[in-house]
Amino acid sequence: MTLIKSISGIRGTIGGYEGFGFTPADIMKYSTAFGTWIINKTGNKKIVIGRDARLSGEMVRNLVIGSLQSIGIDVIDIGISTTPTVEMAVTHEMAGGGIILTASHNPKEWNALKLLNAKGEFISEEDGKEVLEIASSDSIDFAQVNELGKVKFSDAYLDFHTGKILALSLVKNEIIKDLKLKIVVDCINSSGAIFVPYLLKKLGIYNFILINEIPDGNFAHNPEPLPEHLIDLSAAVLMNKADLGIAVDPDVDRLCFVCEDGSMFGEEYTLVAVADYVLKNSKGNTVSNLSSTRALKEVTETSGSKYYASAVGEVNVVTKMKEVNAVIGGEGNGGIIYPELHYGRDALVGIALFLSHLADSKLPLSQLRAKYPTYHMAKSKVNLTDDLDVKVLLEYIKNRYDEYPQNTIDGLKIEFEKGWVHLRQSNTEAIIRVYSEGQSIIIAKELADSVISNILEFTKELKS
Repeated sequence: MTLIKSISGIRGTIGGYEGFGFTPADIMKYSTAFGTWIINKTGNKKIVIGRDARLSGEMVRNLVIGSLQSIGIDVIDIGISTTPTVEMAVTHEMAGGGIILTASHNPKEWNALKLLNAKGEFISEEDGKEVLEIASSDSIDFAQVNELGKVKFSDAYLDFHTGKILALSLVKNEIIKDLKLKIVVDCINSSGAIFVPYLLKKLGIYNFILINEIPDGNFAHNPEPLPEHLIDLSAAVLMNKADLGIAVDPDVDRLCFVCEDGSMFGEEYTLVAVADYVLKNSKGNTVSNLSSTRALKEVTETSGSKYYASAVGEVNVVTKMKEVNAVIGGEGNGGIIYPELHYGRDALVGIALFLSHLADSKLPLSQLRAKYPTYHMAKSKVNLTDDLDVKVLLEYIKNRYDEYPQNTIDGLKIEFEKGWVHLRQSNTEAIIRVYSEGQSIIIAKELADSVISNILEFTKELKS
């Protein structure tokens, strides 16, 4: 069993012993700690919660609500929902914060508490440390009986969220409707089964086929929307002669597409395509994290705008976007952040903007994908010994490649002519993660292997 206590939330596998799994005791402990932090920080005793459809969702919901009530917090429960919907509900309800009950792309045995501040954004590293300190202090002040929090259920946010999307100037629902698209949607047996069809109908699309459409949490396959998990979606697109396929993760903040010929559009290219569309209509800066494709930078610079990189993590992307006043940003995992709507990854607004772009292009999806520079990514890792100083290691690698452009805001990223390599120390394992990208998968692996060989050389020198 696993329990991971991080700055942005608490996640783990259901069952086991307290402190070693995502148990009722842990859920209550961290819910009351977060609620206490919200009261201390804002004085606002209102929190919005929502959940995806995973199997443990109702149990976790009941525990979270009871825990928050026990410290005098009123709860707005918006039910089975999406991460971006909860984010938007926090500000609309003028709440002190929010909790999303979802383990995102993790398998069904996982669940989590994703923690939001009063802006409906993920809490910062500093805030997260304060929540963890409260949880470890055993100093929760529980409310007297007349001061217990109340619970209100709201089912208004499906319509609220989609209505805000449809009101965006770059969402062209009339030309989308005129395309008469046929779409297959992989709903991964979660919130997407409710929210994506509703949005498509609002966009004037009624000719769609849903697979894995029962929102019961029995995920039909690994829920991370990667190519190897979307074989059935690809086959369904071909079998139904559809124009495209859409896949989201269980909490609907990641998005990817399948082309009409069954090929993958590529989750890295979800943001590239949406950014291309946004930049053609509203000039401005773009942001993605260091491990995202170089294609976004090229598309941005081609449009006459400027690209910026952030450290890995949605909160870091959002911080950088605000700093440089970006018009679009996100992560290469299919996460679209469109600040005109809100500062959070949102697959629903991603779908609306992407389909508007497709309608504008008047191209089959595979031909739209062919317009963008093609890069391939590889991922590997290097095991670390307990006595290895990672800072010294990264400085050694930095010096070995000092003739190449580098970025050190999050580990070390080295830019080569035909690609890049990004080294990051894992927060949960004794490893360095090695991400690389090249104009072919062979180049990507060769670049990574070259840097890894220098890492191994350094470790050998230490032993000798």
